[in-house]
Amino acid sequence: ARPLVHSRGRRRATMTEEVDYAKCLEVALDAAEAAGAEIRDAWHAERDVEYKGAVDLVTATDKKCEDIIFAKLAAAFPSHVLVGEESVAASDGVIPPMTDKPTWYVDPLDGTTNFVHGWPFSCVSIGLTVGKTPALGVVLNPILRETFTAIKGEGARLNGDPISCSKVSDIGRALIGTEIGVGRDEATVSAIMGRVRRCVEVSRSVRCSGSCAMNMVSVAMGRLDAFYEIGFGGPWDCVGAAVIVTEAGGVVLDPSGGEFVCDARRVLCGNASIGPALVDALRGIEDGPLEPRAPR
Repeated sequence: ARPLVHSRGRRRATMTEEVDYAKCLEVALDAAEAAGAEIRDAWHAERDVEYKGAVDLVTATDKKCEDIIFAKLAAAFPSHVLVGEESVAASDGVIPPMTDKPTWYVDPLDGTTNFVHGWPFSCVSIGLTVGKTPALGVVLNPILRETFTAIKGEGARLNGDPISCSKVSDIGRALIGTEIGVGRDEATVSAIMGRVRRCVEVSRSVRCSGSCAMNMVSVAMGRLDAFYEIGFGGPWDCVGAAVIVTEAGGVVLDPSGGEFVCDARRVLCGNASIGPALVDALRGIEDGPLEPRAPR
């Protein structure tokens, strides 16, 4: 197998701190692989499941994997900020405001419902922002044994091989990904289904894999031609994958067509043709009143 670590060395991150991106990727890969091994070991075991909401699940594996990842990142980068889905959930769900400091966003098990049901689209999602901008990403599916990596400016890779988005240019021939999410109030469900209906009308077909990060990297390697979701958990779901998509030649936007904002809990990505076409297709379909608003 080809080495997964990208080659470039240090770049200045702030006026006072340099970030060694090669080392960051090496450590993030080690952390993701350790968490992935934990997920594989637990795949056929009985799940210890808790509920964060009516249909939103968390397991002991989520929590253990976050501890594994945080320990490795904190040991290597003591000055960096760490933000994880499970630690935020344990702190009343308040996501810390983004700063210019190097900040790691970690979803130790994106696709927990898939994990509980044995559906093989669960992954470890790790992303690094520097100056509030996504700079590095690792998304590892331990069941399919797929590891997606990217450093800003150095291209995207799957298991060490370069990847790129699809070349589909007609949305009528596009495969679109989305998610149903966890909101079950009538207005949110109506908004979700309005968007799905529109995609069914204009595209070849629609898929839901159950993981925001897996959907996004599927765009990066050409499995999907575009993907959108409104109301996912937080920046840990999308920061790393956003780097992978853009480095694969794709676009990452807000579903409204505006600029992608890491912590807005809204994302649309696609190849250079289908991404903007999907924005146009969804225009005019109102978001539900409980869904996160488009950034202004």
